[in-house]
Amino acid sequence: MGVTNSNKVINTDRIACDGSAKVTLALTAAPDIVSNPTDIVLVLDRSGSMIGSPLADLKLGAKTFIDIIDEATDSNQDGQIGSGSRMGIVSFASTAMANTQLITSVDNLKAAVDSLTAAGNTNHADAFLKATELFDPASPNAKVMVMFTDGNTTTGLPPAPVAAAARAQGIIIYCIGLIGSDGLDINALNSWATDPDASHVAVTPDAADLEELFAELAANISQPGATDIVIDEVVNPDFVITSISSPTKGSATMLDTRSLRWTIPQLGVTSSESATLDFFIQHVSQQSGTKLVNESITYSDQEGNLVVFPKPTVTVACDIVVYPEACPEPVDLTAECCQDSVVVDLGDVYLQSQGQIIQMDVTLKHVCPGKRVALAAILTEVDEDGLEHQRGMKAMTIPAHDSPMCRDILVKCIRFVLPEDLSVSCRDMCSSRTLKVRFLANSIDTDYRCCESIITL
Repeated sequence: MGVTNSNKVINTDRIACDGSAKVTLALTAAPDIVSNPTDIVLVLDRSGSMIGSPLADLKLGAKTFIDIIDEATDSNQDGQIGSGSRMGIVSFASTAMANTQLITSVDNLKAAVDSLTAAGNTNHADAFLKATELFDPASPNAKVMVMFTDGNTTTGLPPAPVAAAARAQGIIIYCIGLIGSDGLDINALNSWATDPDASHVAVTPDAADLEELFAELAANISQPGATDIVIDEVVNPDFVITSISSPTKGSATMLDTRSLRWTIPQLGVTSSESATLDFFIQHVSQQSGTKLVNESITYSDQEGNLVVFPKPTVTVACDIVVYPEACPEPVDLTAECCQDSVVVDLGDVYLQSQGQIIQMDVTLKHVCPGKRVALAAILTEVDEDGLEHQRGMKAMTIPAHDSPMCRDILVKCIRFVLPEDLSVSCRDMCSSRTLKVRFLANSIDTDYRCCESIITL
């Protein structure tokens, strides 16, 4: 079967500006379909959300899959799946039905696919049950189920136990997910598919990708395992690789802070095998946004398996920084090479007041969008008897942010000029001063709105 699945996933969809995440690369390979006859059931979602281009693209993908398996089993597209392998079609909406049994006729399989129409709810449990019933427990053939869906379960029993029962019978389950109009629970697909999840689940938001996903799976099923595998990964310049875990197969080395190489001598040569590699990345840029994890990833092996890894993204939330007080304007100064000294008149600097300058930063936690914040800083000095003396208070308005969710806001450079108090501050030369600062913060804006009505005279 060659490389039957390849995947790349990240363990979170959001990190802080200097946050870290775990990335998992995964491969599954199996012996070729000629020496390892296989019964394959395509389980196809025809619920109402598939109306239009999603269903059309699904049909293209399913028929491409059938053609590739046809050619792989006897070296030509002769309209018959050979070498002892068979295929069947199950479709589902509110209920599931077997559109064919396990057969070898390509025309009949394609006719079943072409006959699908979209309507109804989504019953994954019944789909798994009907597909499982197609397999003959007494057959020596390998058993593969390819579940395609574009939505969440909306009717029927919980599907996870039914999928688990199928896996217990030796059925290998792959899940192809399309993020449809009603959303898609990727965790559910992971729970249905054969482990490891990363090797048996592929998800796309674009229906146009379905033909490619089905074609890749079918093409790799026809290959005879994989040997001398080399995978080179380069992460986005906004990230660095901090560590690599030992892979389940082969070995991995970090080439530099942004790249690694994973080599596997052989995979899936005598039986179906999966391999995974975990590595950890950290964001090092100061820019927020949704970012691709990898800049590039390449795959090669002796058999020429076609392997394309997904391109996961992560949303990076860097702190919002506010400077409530303007800094003094700088004066430009140039020093030429080899000059031992420079004399420059930088103008006048006026003494604001006697004493020391205290500068503080504070982070406001969980400030929601569209909410201005009133922030007050209260500074006191503590004398040797533990009594506090007022040294100043500042109140300021922190502007609202427009991020899509509540965020932390870093308020920088809150300055106090701290006068000397001979009775408190200067008990002896260069003595330390004990200070206390308190911050008070509250939202200015609320969701209350009045005068909503419009009066027409």
